[in-house]
Formats: sequence, structure tokens, C-alpha cells
Amino acid sequence: MRVVLALLLAMLTSPAMAEWRIRDPWPSLSETAEIRSLEIIFPSTSPFTPADIGDAEPTTAQGRLFLPSGTLAPRSVPAVIMLHGSGGVLWARELTYGAQLATMGVAALVVDSFAPRRDRATTFVERLLEITESMVLADAYAALAFLADRPEIDPTRVVLAGFSYGAMSTMYALQAQVAEKLAPSGLRFAGHVAFYGPCIARFEDRRTTGAPLLMLYGTGDELIDPDRCRQIAEDMREGGSAVETIAYNGAVHQWDGGTPLRPIGRLLNPCRFIVERDGTVRDDRTGLAMGGPFLRKISLFLCVENRPYMMGADAEIRALSNRDLGRFLTRVFGRPG
Repeated sequence: MRVVLALLLAMLTSPAMAEWRIRDPWPSLSETAEIRSLEIIFPSTSPFTPADIGDAEPTTAQGRLFLPSGTLAPRSVPAVIMLHGSGGVLWARELTYGAQLATMGVAALVVDSFAPRRDRATTFVERLLEITESMVLADAYAALAFLADRPEIDPTRVVLAGFSYGAMSTMYALQAQVAEKLAPSGLRFAGHVAFYGPCIARFEDRRTTGAPLLMLYGTGDELIDPDRCRQIAEDMREGGSAVETIAYNGAVHQWDGGTPLRPIGRLLNPCRFIVERDGTVRDDRTGLAMGGPFLRKISLFLCVENRPYMMGADAEIRALSNRDLGRFLTRVFGRPG
């Protein structure tokens, strides 16, 4: 009896344990004001292609970690790792999502793959040539290992989400041959989310980790080739993953980036690459292997269409994608506490 009374007293006098629950609509900026974030570093590598993973030079990766308020019980907190687009980390996108997720009890780690590689590239074009999707992939799995070492994080409930350039890496991270090289310990993402990710590369080895994938894009986004995305989705289903695709009517690229409607960049969607079983990335039309920045530049020069695409914020589409992302996270994480 005394033991029971002691336990009840402890429950009544101890701080409340934080619980996660995805809301709709997502928290407003005023609701996230008390969330604090930490600048973190963790070990990673810089493979130019998947074939270079075993011999890649070490890199000190950087990121910003958002944690829920309150007392966090051991292994109780699910998490989302976010990979930015070619424009880098955006306040209106990754940093806002991070604070919103933490407000709802979900940890968020925003990875900055450009910052630690400034010695390689600083301009927009240089970064796309020198800082590859494989380097972003390496950071993603290194971030997963970092979170797995934190006592409050449940490493079996970590979702990888990427935007545009980062979304390509998010989809590649689902491939078994990538996971086996970058996480031989067996750590895996519980789910993958690709926001308006160009569907460029297909893998010869179609095996996936088995985690589900959510693909989100707009029907007005010229960077997206729906037929190519359907092919890649079918590849992943064949490889063992459930894939859900949601297309928002009329939405253009980067509806959650905070910038007004404007033309930008060049069209990548004509490009077609194959990732071979040994990790070599090859242009599907010319057969040219992308073995370094110079060959990558040639491959992109031959396939990129020299006209811009439209990009612009859309609050209504963002609300819809928040809802769809929330449903996916709730399904992957399980019932909230």
C-alpha cells in the first residue's frame, strides 16, 4: 500500500512528461515563440557519389536541433530530420517547421549540408556541382546516428524529410544499397517525405529499406515530370516500400519557402541518371559516368533545359501539405501519447 501511495505521490509532484500530438492546423508563430534550438555538430563524410562512400573524406556536419519543452522521458520522443533545397536552409521553411514540430512534441533536426563545405563551393551553381546529393545523404544518416545517441529520442521513430534538392537525397536514402553502406549498424529511417523533389535518378538495385515514402508536388511545378516520378514510385514499390503520391492542383515549386512568385533557376527535369549496383552514377543517355565535378558539369550541361521555372509561396497549399505530412507522421510514429 505504501509503495502504491508513493508512486501516486511521485506522479502528482513530478513535472508532466511531454507528449507528441500532430495538430491541424499546425501551431502559429506565436505558439512556437518559447521553443529554443541548439546549434550542433556531428561527424559525417563527403562522398561525391554512392560509389565513393567507403573512401570519402571526413566532414564535420552542422545542424540545428529543436526539442520539445517539458520533461522528456527516455526514448519517448519521435523526430524529423530535414534536408534543405539548393537555396540552403530557409527561415520560412525548415526553421519554421522545426519550431512547429517541437511545439507538437516532435524533435526536429535541420541539417545544413552547405555550411561545412564552404571550402568546396559558395555560389549557387558551384554548390550544385561540388556538393552532391550523396554528400547530403551522408549527412542524413550521420544525423540519424547523432539522434540515436540522444537519450530522449526514439531511434525507431525518425522520419527523413527533404525539400527539392534535399528531397532527391531523401528518396535516394530509401534505397537499401545506400543504407547498407552509410548505416551498417542497421539504423534506418521510419519514413521518408519528399517535398517537390525532381525525379532524376533510378537505381539498378531496386531494393528499399522497406520504409514508406510520401511524395508531394504541385501540378504547376515544371521541375516535376509526373511520368518519371511514377516510374520511380513503382521502382520503390517493387523494392519493398509503400509509396503515396499527392499532387496539389496548380501549385508551383517551393510553396512553403516564403518567397513571392517569380522565375528562377534552370529546368533539371529532362535529366536522366542511373545509379549502378556499385554506386556509379551514369547519364542514362550518353553513358557518361559522373566521377567528379567536371564530369558532373558536362552531364548537367547536356541535359538541363536553359529556361527558368516558377517558384512561389502559397499559404493554402502549405496548409494542405501540413495536413498530409501530419497524417503521414502520425501513421509512421504510431498513436500519440
